[in-house]
Amino acid sequence: MQNPFRPTAGASPPEIIGRAGVLDEFAYGLRLRSGAPGLLTIFTGARGVGKTVMLGAAEDLARAQGWAVVSETATRGFTGRIGNGMRRLADELGSGPRGRRLTAVTAAGFGFTTQLPPEQQLQWREEGLRLLRLLEEQRTGLLITVDEIHAADRQEIAQLAADVQHFIRADLPVGLLFAGLPAAVSDLLNEGVATFLRRADRIDLHAAAVGEVQRSYVETFAAGGFTLEEDQARRAAEATGGYPFLIQLVGYFLWQEAEKVSAALTGETVDRAVAAAHRRNERVVIEAALSTASPRDLDFLRAMAEDDGPSAAGDIGTRIGARPNTVGNYRTRLIDAGLIEPAGYGLVRFAIPGLREHLRRNRR
Repeated sequence: MQNPFRPTAGASPPEIIGRAGVLDEFAYGLRLRSGAPGLLTIFTGARGVGKTVMLGAAEDLARAQGWAVVSETATRGFTGRIGNGMRRLADELGSGPRGRRLTAVTAAGFGFTTQLPPEQQLQWREEGLRLLRLLEEQRTGLLITVDEIHAADRQEIAQLAADVQHFIRADLPVGLLFAGLPAAVSDLLNEGVATFLRRADRIDLHAAAVGEVQRSYVETFAAGGFTLEEDQARRAAEATGGYPFLIQLVGYFLWQEAEKVSAALTGETVDRAVAAAHRRNERVVIEAALSTASPRDLDFLRAMAEDDGPSAAGDIGTRIGARPNTVGNYRTRLIDAGLIEPAGYGLVRFAIPGLREHLRRNRR
């Protein structure tokens, strides 16, 4: 059995932990095919919490029901690429035998204009209508997924939302799923760029329970022929904090350690795997997240790192010598960046596992 853990952005894990029931409304919507709340969903959460994985799981469910899937990331020109993908699907379905059920298409990589003038916007909608009517004849539908909407051009989001709303009003079978950082999603909904999206089912993803992670580790390693004792699985699970990306990282390096030995794993092998996972998490998640933080932002974060738990705004202000309104501005900016999150009235906490420890090790 090969290493089943995949600590790469969006890769499918051996088991989606702590997400039972999350896609129930979406699955029900696939059966209804038009106008169901679950077919309009936004996944939010901190970096590494598994938003992209949930999009992939939804896509798999849709494909299993014979739905066509167009999957995109919200880089510049993504609406044009979605339109191009719909055209290809419509052409394939239109020329195929009746009763044919499409399984999937990924629009990424097809060239198209980055800014759609009015005549092409109309053409985009017409392509969607043509495809959806063909899918309606086959009793299936179209699922559009868009990842990383925190990086999206607001005009493109508004255009996509307006057209999908038009399709829904026409009682056509379409689903639209987004994923993005919580603050960016809130801004998108509050700005009125796409009022229609306020009716979306917003699902805030959080860390999984450590006990569930422990159980999954024991079962996964047993399936590979390795012995991972309960106390060792518990140590490994606690080191992940329940965050899906760290679950995959720790599992990945622990499997590597297991492949090196013929006997049962030991506490030392667990420690080595955990250390390797945290080093990788620092490089690919934490350092990337901090790369856009200003010196004053870092002062705020270092002041938070002095606490072992949630930090009070007043304490942070005292430590950095800032007035309450200035502290509030930093707080808002760092929440928007996905680095911290509210933890109760006047309190904030780190949104990325390992960030506190990283800041403590890298004091000025």
